[in-house]
Amino acid sequence: KPPHVPISCIGVAFSENDGPFMKRQKLIEPSEDFDKCGCEDPRVTKIDDTYYIFYTALSDYPYGPHCIKTAVALSKDLKSIYKKFLVTPFNSKAMALFPEKIDDHYMAFITIDTDPGPSKLCLRSFKDLSELSDHKKWQKWYEQKEKHEVQLRREERDHVELGAPPLKTDKGWVLFYSHIQNYWTDKPLFGIEALLLDIKNPKKIIGRTTGPFITPEWYYEKIGQVANITFPSGALIEGDHIDLYYGAADTFCAKATLSKNAFLSALEKPERPERFKKNPILSPREGFEWEKGGVLNPGVIEIDGTIHIIYRAATTDNHSTFGYAQSKDGFNIDYRSDTPIYTPRADFESYGVEDPRLVLIKDTIYMTYTGYNGSRARIVISSISKKDFVKQKWDAWTYPCAITPDTLDDKDASILPEKNEHGYLVFHRAGNDICGDYFSTLEPGHEKITKCIDIAAPRPGMWDHIKIGLSIPPIKTKKGWILIYHGISEHKVYRVGALLLDLKDPTVVLARTASPFFEPEADYEKNGIVSNVVFPCGAVVRGDVVFMYYGAGDMHTAVATVSLQTILSYLGV
Repeated sequence: KPPHVPISCIGVAFSENDGPFMKRQKLIEPSEDFDKCGCEDPRVTKIDDTYYIFYTALSDYPYGPHCIKTAVALSKDLKSIYKKFLVTPFNSKAMALFPEKIDDHYMAFITIDTDPGPSKLCLRSFKDLSELSDHKKWQKWYEQKEKHEVQLRREERDHVELGAPPLKTDKGWVLFYSHIQNYWTDKPLFGIEALLLDIKNPKKIIGRTTGPFITPEWYYEKIGQVANITFPSGALIEGDHIDLYYGAADTFCAKATLSKNAFLSALEKPERPERFKKNPILSPREGFEWEKGGVLNPGVIEIDGTIHIIYRAATTDNHSTFGYAQSKDGFNIDYRSDTPIYTPRADFESYGVEDPRLVLIKDTIYMTYTGYNGSRARIVISSISKKDFVKQKWDAWTYPCAITPDTLDDKDASILPEKNEHGYLVFHRAGNDICGDYFSTLEPGHEKITKCIDIAAPRPGMWDHIKIGLSIPPIKTKKGWILIYHGISEHKVYRVGALLLDLKDPTVVLARTASPFFEPEADYEKNGIVSNVVFPCGAVVRGDVVFMYYGAGDMHTAVATVSLQTILSYLGV
């Protein structure tokens, strides 16, 4: 042992009936020249009656490619090791066998050239497991490594490494792996991603997560021996869910539970919202200067079979008012106002009113929107009786009431349409997060947002890692409240995902989509005043069909439909 060098060993812990891991003991420790400086990062596969425990073997210090290789230990009971040997004669880490033969061959994934990289995730087959220790065959295989590689890196600066041993499902092999963004910088981002591989040809990728679905968020992932690490190394299918085990901050062992069916659906590219073929349904009209700069971000509400649309209308110098339109079938516009139906009235919205959301509570329609005075965005509430709304008595809107302080930029607000013991919950975006605050009444008064109960935050390295905000007023289901939200990536692309909130305590998040289910694809979404934007502000539910109305490219209004059950499936319920 070199002086002052921490030496790793591998332990084993046992849990019964999904209880705590109470029984622990040392299982693999340095004992040979090839692992005398440490045994790290095991991956375990059971073949017949033997556990094959592949691990990283460190043979020298300082560490370098020459001394970081793959070894394997064999056990019958996971309590003792009866044999171990060096597998690779070259630099490698993270190897795992498939749990059964494929086309009469044993197969394994292994990550090679890991230090310093760029790493390569490769596939190798074995006629017999005795070949694991045949270094001549390994060397011959290594000389053709490009032929065996499964290409996963999205950028040259990224790094990949095998995660858990492959899991067999009726859809294909699921393979979890580590995808590290900006690996060679001082701010690498460790994310967990997954592949779905063809059951007969595991080099063929038939599905893939669009990005990481786990990145460091929780304290035990952010603080430890090495900060900001989430690193997968084991997974099990337990009934209708997958338990994924991973290292956190190089200090803790952690577990994440995934709905098996929802996860497989996400890998298979599930059903997505269907855009109306004649989109956009609203665009700026010639001769109407008040909406020449864009008609976008519509709030909607259905009353007696008619869908009412209140949309943000912008001038070319970006002063906003609200316009109005109607649709019976949800797609085609039957009526549209020639003048604004709502204009700025208070000092805090002198520059414009933006992004309305509508909810009906008893016989009153409450509209939350963003008021902008040229320097500060604030959340504003106004209301109107359902009777006056239907008769288009627009002068009946109550005088606007700002419910956020003038020291805070705040947007993307909506009211949960049911009062609970704490009052009415108003969702909003403070900073980059979705927050909530309770109000004892919705009538104009002096109550202001003060607490900002944390609901959800951006996730590092994911599609929503810059900022998030509520999109559509909450939709009630038997499983919980669906809160559809938008997220912004580092490339300033607006995408749409969902949260599932508890029915009794809607500040509690029960589930969250790992990937977006709606993103810019059509030309009118990818090109506009602001490119790559889909920005929903309202939805109508007819039976199981959700009509989702959204701003496209900050220029148009469009509509897409999706099954309510499909949204719930994205959330794993």
